[in-house]
Amino acid sequence: MHNLIPFEKSSDILIKYKNTPIELLLEYHNINKPFEIYSAAQLLIGMCMDNRKKLNIPDNFAYILRTGGANLRYSEFKISYAVAVGGVKFIALLGHNNCGMVNLMSKKEKFIKGLIENAGWDQKSAEEHFINFAPMFEIESEINFLVSEAKRLRTRYPKIITAPLFYILEENKIYQIQEE
Repeated sequence: MHNLIPFEKSSDILIKYKNTPIELLLEYHNINKPFEIYSAAQLLIGMCMDNRKKLNIPDNFAYILRTGGANLRYSEFKISYAVAVGGVKFIALLGHNNCGMVNLMSKKEKFIKGLIENAGWDQKSAEEHFINFAPMFEIESEINFLVSEAKRLRTRYPKIITAPLFYILEENKIYQIQEE
């Protein structure tokens, strides 16, 4: 089991993220550190597309990719761009509790009905769309997925520091994940 570690003061930072943009992200968002001025992104933040989350960070501080479940598997070219052209050396992978990508299969009927009613799709196309794509995006556990995705990104980008982080919606706070 992975432990969530609160960040309420700078001394709460895990040692591997000390004096990095990961620490700055936590300071800006959780403890309202006064914003500095940035002319270039310091990190890439991969976070869920969920509309209930808004980060408290300065302008120009980060590239941000928003995808369902913070799943960056299909965003590697964008990550590579941020690393190769943008020069970022840190990735914050930010998931959250109550993610809609967890147990996605249980939402099949609602998904299909929504595409038919809201988008004008026919039944067959909506079903095929769900069946073809849901397995690629479903996650079983938010925290376990974040840890496994961080490991995958570390293998793909070995010089990049990748931090799995967890956003608690009710608190509007980001927690560190102590990996096993």
